[in-house]
Amino acid sequence: MTIYKYRAKKGPKEIIEATLEAHSEKEAVEKISQMGYLPVYIEETKSSAAANIHTNKVFSGRIRSREITIFSRELASLLKSGVPILSAINIILEQAESHNFKSVLQNIYSEVKEGTTFSSALSRYPKIFPSVYIALIRAGEDSGVLPDALLRVAEYRLKQEEALSRFRMAMAYPVLMAVVGIGTIVFMLTFVMPRLMQMFLNMGQALPVPTRILISLSLRLRQWWFWAITAVVILIIRRQANTGPAKLFLSRLKLYLPVFGKFMLKAELSRFNRTLELLLKSGITILKAIEVAIPVVDNEIIKEQLKISYKELEQGGSFGKSLKNSKLFPTFMTNLIIVGEESGRLTDALSEIASTYERDTEETIKIMTNLLEPVMILIMGLIVGFIVIAMLLPIFEINMIVR
Repeated sequence: MTIYKYRAKKGPKEIIEATLEAHSEKEAVEKISQMGYLPVYIEETKSSAAANIHTNKVFSGRIRSREITIFSRELASLLKSGVPILSAINIILEQAESHNFKSVLQNIYSEVKEGTTFSSALSRYPKIFPSVYIALIRAGEDSGVLPDALLRVAEYRLKQEEALSRFRMAMAYPVLMAVVGIGTIVFMLTFVMPRLMQMFLNMGQALPVPTRILISLSLRLRQWWFWAITAVVILIIRRQANTGPAKLFLSRLKLYLPVFGKFMLKAELSRFNRTLELLLKSGITILKAIEVAIPVVDNEIIKEQLKISYKELEQGGSFGKSLKNSKLFPTFMTNLIIVGEESGRLTDALSEIASTYERDTEETIKIMTNLLEPVMILIMGLIVGFIVIAMLLPIFEINMIVR
């Protein structure tokens, strides 16, 4: 899209100058007329892509996902009440607590005031407002139901945030146990064991096998702790980079893990199907909807297969049959999509798939968390028990010799 600078008559005497975004000069003239102005002069200034690059470089703050969800719901409520969009944005701007978000809203307000569409103003911030969000807002603008589009976006984001929150809460206790357990083991090997080691070595007799293993582990840990931490940091950085063959390998590994593989596949597919359903219900074409929905998938293997199926659909093939031929996606999902395509009820099929997989993932999370706690207690107990026994065995032998 291109940004046009224009001059127009607002009344018999008042002349206004502003900018707006449009695909062509003809469309720009139509937009000016729809605003109730009489266009006098119009000139192309710069592409919206250039504007996007500039704006993205300026803003580098962090905004929480929850803030965007609340903003969407509040803006929808204000627009439904008959408040003009500029006034609605300004009201939310005044009550915003986050400095970063207030800065973003101020820029969006200025853009919309100058004649840029709301969706185009949001698209300046792709890291804050993802492609799914922009597509839904643009569809709402085009169909004249922007408040409804904002409500759908808010509900969609709220469901995603709640699912993520439930997973984090379910994993909080096992993770805490793992951290405390590992910390205890490291403390015993690096602080307690060295103090007993000299006493064991001064005994002048062969130490039991468990004690020798423990001494060896303690020495290795104290010698290589720096390199171990470095390796962990490098792995975290590589994971955050999200590039290269390492991510592809990890994506493939996740899908083929014995228990977690199916869980991760269903979690990814439920998110994709729910997003695609929402886009289609908003009036977005199937090709555009799939193109926008694919980036919500994190796993690179699934993403590549979806792109292949998208290309086949673009060439006139069947999206469902293409997914079925890939052998990666469950038969339940591919059959429902095929039936949905043939019957013209694809959104119903996508809703059923998403709901089924969401229920499955929630049940799996409950089962995993219920099993993880006793399993981790057992593992940590065995490890700590082995360390304690290994440290006490030489002392028991001394007592036996003395007797």
